[in-house]
Amino acid sequence: MGRVALLLIAGVLMTLPRGASAADAGKGEILAKRWCAACHVVASDQQRGTIQAPPFSAIAGKSDFNETALAYFLLMPHPKMPDMSLTRSEAADLAAYIKSQK
Repeated sequence: MGRVALLLIAGVLMTLPRGASAADAGKGEILAKRWCAACHVVASDQQRGTIQAPPFSAIAGKSDFNETALAYFLLMPHPKMPDMSLTRSEAADLAAYIKSQK
């Protein structure tokens, strides 16, 4: 990873609530089904998403998967994603849920 990315991740780690390591994947599942299921396959029982958005299982299965980096990404999504206005806690919960889909 580049130095800038590492500095950004370190900054996020310092701003996440103390309980961020204890993120709630159950709450993340609710968020995923509300915000993400229209494009991503978010659960094993979901039939389909779109071809432009990878399934959560594929995201979680990447060799370089990093839950903290994903939570940071979710706070500042790219233009193709809706502005979900997630709190830091919600982003951590959603990242924990995605991790559970490996």
